[in-house]
Amino acid sequence: MILEKQKTKIIFAVPALLILTAFFGNLFVEGWNWSPFDFLIAAVLLFGTAFLVNLVIRSGKTRVYKLLICFAILLILALVWIELAVGIFGSPFAGS
Repeated sequence: MILEKQKTKIIFAVPALLILTAFFGNLFVEGWNWSPFDFLIAAVLLFGTAFLVNLVIRSGKTRVYKLLICFAILLILALVWIELAVGIFGSPFAGS
């Protein structure tokens, strides 16, 4: 059985690994040009999402409720990330 501390470590390890992967991709992949600001925004988005998911998982609600809220949080993350990357909604802060 996974303890609460282990769940928290896993939840926060995922964004750390993603940022680390992006860092090495930026070093070794031609055409991958992230600025320090891009890394900062990615870290805020990923670790903010991990924090919210951790809060939801620690709540005393039912499993279905937790899954729905976590899905909504991840969907919002995906939409914001896509908007920043390619600008599907055409907002002023879009990446395109």
